[in-house]
This record gives sequence, C-alpha cells and structure tokens, in this order.
Amino acid sequence: MMSTGGLINSVPTPPVTTPRDPAREAAERELSKPLYHQNDPSLFDRALRKFFAWLGDLFDTASGASPGGGFGLLAIIVLVALAVGALWWRLGAPRRTATSTSALFDDGIRSAADHRTAAEAHAAAGRWTEAVQERMRAVVRSLEERTLLDPRPGRTADEAAAEASVSLPDHTAELRAAARVFDDVTYGGRTADADTYARLSALDTTLTRTKPLLTGPTA
Repeated sequence: MMSTGGLINSVPTPPVTTPRDPAREAAERELSKPLYHQNDPSLFDRALRKFFAWLGDLFDTASGASPGGGFGLLAIIVLVALAVGALWWRLGAPRRTATSTSALFDDGIRSAADHRTAAEAHAAAGRWTEAVQERMRAVVRSLEERTLLDPRPGRTADEAAAEASVSLPDHTAELRAAARVFDDVTYGGRTADADTYARLSALDTTLTRTKPLLTGPTA
C-alpha cells in the first residue's frame, strides 16, 4: 500500500475462483448428504405416482378415441363389466376337464347298496357334493352287478355312461348328464345341491327297473 499526497492507493484483491468441474463435484457431494433427502418420497411412492400418471394418460387417450369422451368410455367399461359378470353367473367358475386318469372309483370295491347307504348319509347331513358322488358310483356299480357293464378299474364316469347307453339307449341323455354332474362336482370345483341329488337318485331307481336291450340297438 502506498501513500501519495495524502491519498492511499490500494491494489484490489482478485476474486477466488474454482474450476467448473471441481465446483460441480463439490455441490453434488454436498447435496447427496442425507440431510437434504429426509422428506423425499419413497421408492414405492414414486412408482405409484408414475403408475397413476400412466393410467391418467391412458384414460385421456382412450377418452379421446371413444364416442362421447370420458362419459362414453365409462359407459363402455360398465357394459363390459356387466357382460363378464353375466357370463360368470351363467357359466360358473371355469371347469377343469376330467382326464383319462380321473377314475370313478377311488377306493376299495363296495356294492351298489353300500354306495347308496353312503349317499343317503351324506344327503341327510346336507353334504350334497359327496352325496352326488356316491349316488353316481351306486349307479355304475349297480350296472356292473347286473352285468350290463364289465367291472373295469380306472373307468371314468363318461366312459361308464357311454358304455351303459348301449344296453340302455332310452336313458342315454340322462346317463351323460349324470356323468357331467359327477365330473363337475369332483374335478370342476362346482358344488351340488338337493335338486341335483334328487335327479340322480331318481335315475338310479329308474335304471334298476329298466329292462336292458341285451342284443344292442338294431341297424
């Protein structure tokens, strides 16, 4: 510092400068500290926001493409939901198809009378699914006892109905319907009721009184 004629001349100090890259790195290190991120949304919150944003964009796009805009799209969605509900109510739960290994009898050999007794016990307790299963087994066992069917391990309900129809052609439809009911409640996840059991019991009684066509249908 120099003094001339009472005036003080000072040389200004140059400002402190930091190169751009080190400054940026220092700022990033500072901002990465947990102190600055305590109130940040969680990963789930961020994903949820992105999902709703995508859903909103999808709805906006569909609204623009559908007749009547958003109201028209809502009406279409309601109609589709009603149609799906009607189909579910009409057809029930999806059924699994019985395979060739789905045998009618799954335990030791019992007589038709034994199966009928078991069926009646289940029916008295309101266990309609088990009652239907035992009554169908009684039907098939009775046909075997009358030699209208040959005793064959592994036979399915559908096979029994088809084979029995040869000697009982007037009851083909009832036999096939009974086999379908058995498959539905045993392998398809459906439940039986009192009416289903009553129809199967009536078929069992009717078949025991029906005279078979021993020579088979004529051409």
